[in-house]
Amino acid sequence: MSQWERGSRSVGPGGAGPGPASAVFGPDELPEAAFAELVAPLFERAPRFIERLAAGRPYGSWTGLFGRAVPLALGMPLEEQLELIDAHPRIGAPPGSVSAHSFVEQGYARETASVEAELERVRIAVELDRLNRAYEARFGFRYVIFVAGRPRADIVPLLESSLLADAHAERGRAIRDVVAIARHRADRTGLVTADEVLGTKPSKATREVRT
Repeated sequence: MSQWERGSRSVGPGGAGPGPASAVFGPDELPEAAFAELVAPLFERAPRFIERLAAGRPYGSWTGLFGRAVPLALGMPLEEQLELIDAHPRIGAPPGSVSAHSFVEQGYARETASVEAELERVRIAVELDRLNRAYEARFGFRYVIFVAGRPRADIVPLLESSLLADAHAERGRAIRDVVAIARHRADRTGLVTADEVLGTKPSKATREVRT
């Protein structure tokens, strides 16, 4: 059994992604298939972007990878950018239809079972469905935002205001938020701590790019 096979047996919370054992590997030393397996949950398994990330190595560190992910994604053809954005579930999608990461990020794990809470969830779900449809009709891709622990009710006015945005600017914002989400997932599951374990230090330029 290889060093990678031994280390990759650990996963993050809820089986959602990399955990502490796999986090001791830097991004440049993994076989391409193992690298893709490790980072795919961070980006909702968008296939062509994962391929580009693998082909773009070396990064020097996990922090370096995330620093270069935004310009890499912004430089892709439109079709691949939309694939990356649309890999994420809708905000307010049914909890059974989203990934383990998204289930936590959208707050489903924190919800209470009271009647009042259920009525509020239904109200917000209906409003988000309406706004999501309007957004997708206007821009041609899903609304993606780095939720960062905010309740779904707080996302409603943000989604409403995004409907007034310039299409090119909004696509760029969505891509930056996709990378911010991935970086947060990597932090939460222990992947980025590999930089500390391995003693890797990203360049000044990479640190400044962090989203």
